[in-house]
Amino acid sequence: MSKDTAEVFVVEDNPADVALIRVVLSALPYPPRVLVAKDGEQALKMLRSPDFHPQLIILDLNMPRIDGQTVLQQYHPREVPIVVFSSTENKVEVQRALALGACEYVQKPIGYEPYANAVRGIVNRWISDSTDHPAQTS
Repeated sequence: MSKDTAEVFVVEDNPADVALIRVVLSALPYPPRVLVAKDGEQALKMLRSPDFHPQLIILDLNMPRIDGQTVLQQYHPREVPIVVFSSTENKVEVQRALALGACEYVQKPIGYEPYANAVRGIVNRWISDSTDHPAQTS
């Protein structure tokens, strides 16, 4: 891994979703390093570390202990884009997440290809231009 490899922080309690995100990201031309927190409590501990600097946070909303909305409320440095990637269809939850500082809401699609396309799209929109690598177009 080179020193300019992007880091994507995935905050997700579902191991199947984590595995799928890892597979999709590992197939990118410049695969980012994937760091994972299984709930909001673990995410906040990691985000408060002075040595932790991901380029992108992919955040689920519905998690045990501390949910994604609470992470958005408590994590204030906004130099890192936070994209909510959740299955919720609740428009109030989505609007609240955006009001709390999420840069984008992407609903988790059903099926491998739509899901993979959604994850690739998130990464291409939010970190491709911040690395030294050329942006990938599809």
